[in-house]
Amino acid sequence: MTPVLTPQPAARWRVLGLLAFCLLLSMTTWFSATAVISQLKELWALTPTLSAWLTIGVQVGFVLGAVGSSVLGLSDMIHSKKLMVYGAIGAALANACILLAGGVWIAICLRITTGVFLALVYPPALKLIATWFTRGRGLALGILIGALTLGSASPHLVNAVGGLQWQLVIIATSVATGLGGLLVWAFIYEGPFPFPRAPFNPGRIRQVFKNRGIVLASVGYFGHMWELYAMWAWFLTFAHMSLAVQHIGSASAASFLTFVVIGMGALGCVAGGILGDRWGRTTTTSLMMGISGACALLAGFVFDGPLWLLVALSLVWGFTVVADSAQFSTMVTELGDPMYIGTALTIQLGIGFMLTVVTIWLLPLAAASFNSWQWVFLILLPGPIIGIFAMLYLRGLPEAVGIANGKR
Repeated sequence: MTPVLTPQPAARWRVLGLLAFCLLLSMTTWFSATAVISQLKELWALTPTLSAWLTIGVQVGFVLGAVGSSVLGLSDMIHSKKLMVYGAIGAALANACILLAGGVWIAICLRITTGVFLALVYPPALKLIATWFTRGRGLALGILIGALTLGSASPHLVNAVGGLQWQLVIIATSVATGLGGLLVWAFIYEGPFPFPRAPFNPGRIRQVFKNRGIVLASVGYFGHMWELYAMWAWFLTFAHMSLAVQHIGSASAASFLTFVVIGMGALGCVAGGILGDRWGRTTTTSLMMGISGACALLAGFVFDGPLWLLVALSLVWGFTVVADSAQFSTMVTELGDPMYIGTALTIQLGIGFMLTVVTIWLLPLAAASFNSWQWVFLILLPGPIIGIFAMLYLRGLPEAVGIANGKR
């Protein structure tokens, strides 16, 4: 039975904590194959391109799921809770089927399917928690995306602990994702400030693109995404190569460093949420993209050591590269028409993840061309630069008054 809705502060924080935990569990399948890519290379004799597609497949699937959901208006017609449950269970089953794949092409198809289902988990979660928060929404969404960040990092930790077999990593992440969906079904419900249900309207997407504030917030997000997932996807390889050059550590050490670096983003998301609510979202996002872009620029200089400097720069990068993520989505919920918030969020996320396909694909090609991973992250620099310009432009527009209760 659905509990009675209540605006009590304790209730919203309890739901936020539960939903963050569910999202953490549900998103573990995102990088499950990436975390064991070295083992799969040996098993299936993978080329760099095929290795990349085991990660890119999820991004492609997410884009397909997000675009399909936007066109059909699923996020505005169907309860967010139901979409999350369907998505989590579907992603868990698709991920588990990799155990039976027997070859890379079937595995890639399953990774695409996993991404399609995860598109029914992530955007609805953001919309659902927004029904609980009118003030402090930036922090609330920041906590959710912090949970997503930990979920994305967790396969690296599983892989680092004793170098577990890839099958165990796949099983553990599939079970976690399915459990996340079941917990949503059992304990999560909509808040006291729901968005109205909207009938099917194919013109809704056009309405989204007519909103100047949403367009600029999305351009900022696109620049952010150009950097984020390529860094997450390939930092393990970068760290492994860097430690090898310095004759330090092992594959497990590289996996653990990757977990810590990506996991730092969870703290970054919370900090970004607090600063976004207090300083303003355009200010916070511009600051974080400036720092993360500087880290992408400097990564090549610390590739061959010293180790302490490599670790320090990587931790700062992991903290800032995702700290602004929730603020772009929060701006959409503040600037958009309540009738199409779900569609607007899904479009923003779908196009953003489409761009991640490009950078995830480009980085290993660049590394192969240069015969080194030292300078490949320079490809990511245009993203933060474009994102900062979009945020500074939005800051000067009348629409910015509607962001964070007037804090631009």
